[in-house]
Amino acid sequence: MHNTIPAAPKGFRFAGVRAGIKRDKTREDVSLIVSDIPATAAGVYTTNLVYAAPVAWDRALTPGCGFRAIAINSGNANACTGQRGLDDARGMAAAAAAEIGADERSVLVLSTGIIGEFLPRDTVAGGLRQAATALASDETSVVNAARGMMTTDTRPKLSGSTFTSDGTTATLLGMAKGAAMIGPRLATMLGVVLTDAAVDPADAQRLLREAAEETFNCVSVDGHTSTNDTVLLLANGAAGGTRLAGAGLDAFAEALHAACESLARQIADDGEGATHVLRIEVTGCESRDAARQIARAIGDSPLVKTAVHGADPNWGRIVSAAGYSGIAFDPSQLVLRVNGTLLFRDGAPVAFDADAVSASIKGSRETLIEVDIQSGPGRIRFYSSDLTAEYVHLNADYHT
Repeated sequence: MHNTIPAAPKGFRFAGVRAGIKRDKTREDVSLIVSDIPATAAGVYTTNLVYAAPVAWDRALTPGCGFRAIAINSGNANACTGQRGLDDARGMAAAAAAEIGADERSVLVLSTGIIGEFLPRDTVAGGLRQAATALASDETSVVNAARGMMTTDTRPKLSGSTFTSDGTTATLLGMAKGAAMIGPRLATMLGVVLTDAAVDPADAQRLLREAAEETFNCVSVDGHTSTNDTVLLLANGAAGGTRLAGAGLDAFAEALHAACESLARQIADDGEGATHVLRIEVTGCESRDAARQIARAIGDSPLVKTAVHGADPNWGRIVSAAGYSGIAFDPSQLVLRVNGTLLFRDGAPVAFDADAVSASIKGSRETLIEVDIQSGPGRIRFYSSDLTAEYVHLNADYHT
């Protein structure tokens, strides 16, 4: 957990409670985030053709204005549940709306957990009723709300900062969940970003999409694009001042990107059973998308992931993954470094101290893989995690 919990933006209240959805009744499984002032909302969602009912509900409503809350449950994804699932997602929004005296269409919903089981609607409604009585803006409430999103996560994921626009200081807070089924192509990770700045819906949607493209879409634990992947942004303007524009909007965009990148890295760091984070820097490509495609091939490779787990500087696995990525490049131009040590150049391996590189991998939580194609300006930073026996154990036993 963070040593310092980010401050809550003005006008937002939080709660996370134990409703009894999860088999482990000691864990929070319903969260409620309320904006006391109607807020702008934006969202980015999974590109999986099989998408959950909450994604359908939220996607139909965002971007827009007048939003009051986000209702969240974990332990049940409400995915692949047909018309009943759609009705349950709407019912979840209606239940939260009733607790805070709002319209159901001003409530967005998020669900995460096991796919293909119907949402225990009465249990969720009871949890939302309990959460509504516990709403607060203190550190404990923020953490509890983040914990209510968790499934196999080992810790809540939070990030935040302040920024200034025309003399007005605003706060931004992000929270996310995710430890497996992580291969977002946002277009099972969930993210919520909140700010007390005033943001136009079109600007909010554009900047959230850009931030997600360079952060959440650049993280992979197992390459599996969830049915529920969603990132929501609420901006309520409680800090005062006019809608962001110019330098103020740029400052917000920078804070948003930083928070999303921090959360993306935390997701990789908390990958199920992970002992290492892979930070993959790909440069010199014709485009950012080309760089990401190469980075994803490397980050999703079971052979690369197991090599890092075993502290094996096996450059062949990395180079070959880049080669099958589907991006054309001249292999004689590829340059590879691991933790700053040159391993491959001019189409051939370079003499290096394998024991020293192995020790550098073993001795650090993060392994840096740098690949330079040397053919263009496209670059990307991509996060992944190693592949361990614990990952297999957790996912083999997840449902049963």
